Amino acid sequence: MRWEAVHVYFGDERCVPPDNPQSNYHTAKSTLLDAVPIPHAQIHRMRGEIAPEQAALEYARLLRDTFGEAPHLDLVMLGMGADGHTASLFPGDDPLTDDDALVRATYAESVQMWRLTITPKVINGAREVVFGVSGKEKAAALKAVREGPRDPTQYPAQIVHPPNGRLLWLVDTEAASA
Repeated sequence: MRWEAVHVYFGDERCVPPDNPQSNYHTAKSTLLDAVPIPHAQIHRMRGEIAPEQAALEYARLLRDTFGEAPHLDLVMLGMGADGHTASLFPGDDPLTDDDALVRATYAESVQMWRLTITPKVINGAREVVFGVSGKEKAAALKAVREGPRDPTQYPAQIVHPPNGRLLWLVDTEAASA
């Protein structure tokens, strides 16, 4: 892989400063980005330290300026929470809210925190979407997402179905136990 050619965009972010240990950017930087030769200008973080609505508009503008109205990212990597959330699309909210906005600010009641998230339009426009799911605490939600009735308001991960891309699930034994 030619790391110098890679651009990194974020699917979601907690509304905290980039040096906060809860920041997705902070985690990605300390575990991967500092170890590979991706030019800093090619790492496009969400600015969680500014007002959430402003940060969402700013990141949506970046995506539109780079990819147009219907972004087609090469790869979107997602996790899934024990409640069936993905990115910062949480149960109880229609995951298609603000879908055309590309990025939205959302208050996640379950974690009592403002978050930024790309919308399903961006996720499902990807050429490849990869879910990584691990841990026994996610087994029931994984079963519901994969086998249960379709209810993406209850299980937002169900909204992920790239019509022109590939969806891959990487699941450990514990998560697959149900």
